[in-house]
Amino acid sequence: MLISAMPACYRWTQHTLLSSQVNMISNIRHKSQRSHTVLPCFVLLEMVIMAGTVMLAYYFEYTDTFAVNVQGFFCYEGAYRKPYPGPEDSSAVPPVLLYSLTAGVPVLVIIVGETAVFCLQLATKDFENQEKTILTGDCCYINPLVRRTIRFLGIYAFGLFATDIFVNAGQVVTGNLAPHFLALCKPNYTALGCKQYTQFISSAHACTGNPDLIMKARKTFPSKEAALSVYAAMYLAMYITSTVKARGTRLAKPVLCLGLMCLAFLTGINRVAEYRNHWSDVIAGFVIGISIAVFLVVCVVNNFRGRQPEHEHSHMDNLAQMPMISIPRVESPLEKNHITAFAEVT
Repeated sequence: MLISAMPACYRWTQHTLLSSQVNMISNIRHKSQRSHTVLPCFVLLEMVIMAGTVMLAYYFEYTDTFAVNVQGFFCYEGAYRKPYPGPEDSSAVPPVLLYSLTAGVPVLVIIVGETAVFCLQLATKDFENQEKTILTGDCCYINPLVRRTIRFLGIYAFGLFATDIFVNAGQVVTGNLAPHFLALCKPNYTALGCKQYTQFISSAHACTGNPDLIMKARKTFPSKEAALSVYAAMYLAMYITSTVKARGTRLAKPVLCLGLMCLAFLTGINRVAEYRNHWSDVIAGFVIGISIAVFLVVCVVNNFRGRQPEHEHSHMDNLAQMPMISIPRVESPLEKNHITAFAEVT
């Protein structure tokens, strides 16, 4: 009886070893993901889209390709008679400071945050939540740290240029006048025949001031400074909220995120206080910046979560859809002898 039971035991042991080897090979394959098309796609698609976005922003910002709409005004209109606050460099938030913060602070925070998360996963050996290493061809390896950092910074840069394009398009189409427009326009009311406050002036040659300053005063809706500042603040706030999950940060994360949003809102309020923008300009800029940041974070980078390989999900789905296999029961000689002996005793 022992001899007859040994083949079945041997087959069970062999099946167990084979299953463990298959699982080991599967785990090794899952740790690295091979891709022969990730680099060509990144170069040919993402870089082309990014270059097109940068070029469009450049044409909006530094060329006269898109003509600004010339909006008229009423004689002695009070909404545009505020004093001229001076050039942009004399503002409390000059463009150099604003652009440096919106471009430098998110880059620094994301690089430091991704490095800390990667080192923490290595220290705690938390490989389940770590992204897989991609093999491009047979020679190149893309580290998860590099992948996530480039992805998040690339999406942020794309959103920054997209925000600039949206703002410039709105300014060109509307041609909304700044609160200090009449101080720069310097219209000759006598020559224009302004005898009543309700008389509307729509001539493009009604102004006698500096043409460059007048053109800038026609591009205020929506506020670019408000849009860029709130976009950077919202993107960083959502990154910090989704990435930082250490203990003891329940109060630190809200304070840091609300501090970033407060700085962005103060930038918009400063534009109104210095008579550089209307309240409607600042509110529209806030809406554009917040909308683009939320869309990119939620729909593009999936709230800064790691990518899950598609073959893992498909493998689990296939297992769930596989039909059940009924294995016939094989009667053991030991069990048969035991039943016969029990029948004789009874």
